Amino acid sequence: MKLAFMGSPEFSVPVLDALVEAGHEIAAVYCQPPRPAGRGKKDRPGPVHMRAAELGLEVRHPASLKGEDERAEFAALDLDAAVVVAYGLILPQAILDAPKHGCLNIHASLLPRWRGAAPIHRAIMAGDAETGICIMQMEAGLDTGPVLLREATAIGIEETTLQLHDRLAPMGARMIVQALAQLDELLPEPQAEDGVTYAEKILKDEARIDWSKPAIEVDRLIRGLSPFPGAKCDIAGEQVKLLGSRLADGIGAPGQVLSRMTIACGNGAVEITRAQRPGKKAMSSEDFLRGSKLPEFLG
Repeated sequence: MKLAFMGSPEFSVPVLDALVEAGHEIAAVYCQPPRPAGRGKKDRPGPVHMRAAELGLEVRHPASLKGEDERAEFAALDLDAAVVVAYGLILPQAILDAPKHGCLNIHASLLPRWRGAAPIHRAIMAGDAETGICIMQMEAGLDTGPVLLREATAIGIEETTLQLHDRLAPMGARMIVQALAQLDELLPEPQAEDGVTYAEKILKDEARIDWSKPAIEVDRLIRGLSPFPGAKCDIAGEQVKLLGSRLADGIGAPGQVLSRMTIACGNGAVEITRAQRPGKKAMSSEDFLRGSKLPEFLG
């Protein structure tokens, strides 16, 4: 099929690779414009941009798709379909309607649960037992379109957002190839009206750990915000990111260090398995403690 691919972050890269490997013609790749990054704050292309360039594909990165010129250029591609995954721009109705089979979205949740920007983070933070991938026919509403394919997967009790992300990305790549191959056979399933939740964008002020909360909530926060933006606490005057955890036995005052990397919460305790000091690499708890120990309480 003749396709446009619309995606930006690392999650989207396996999908682009899978479409190319399946023999589809990628007429154009749409992604977010290069952003300032690194110490020099020079504009740096994102993961999809770089991968598309490696593959020799045409890359477009308009700041918006609302203008007449952008819509005309998209329509001129004369597409069979567009595949959209974590693109980052709203698609106007004219864009949605341009391809013969419309625009297909790969969404990392079991819709209608966790529509929106951060479905992987929110599923872990909420303590969901499972999540998955939906291949959805896009419409004007936020992730409201009918579902063509869905597949569930269990969330591990110590799984982080990064680990779940790395499992869901290839799942989405496999499923979109399947959906395109069976497009004339699949029956779009309208989403249920019950069970709708929204995965709001993660805000920086959510990252601060409140040790007075139950251990199960603290554990979910740490794993759900790992690796970005990272749940944060104060350790000996430094703001440290905690990037891995598990529930542990123990009772104490909130924030009290019970043993090595086990911290008391408002109810129960958590054991920190991975952490990162400012300006340093993330490391295991054993490496983090090498040559030092935690204070009596964490802030």
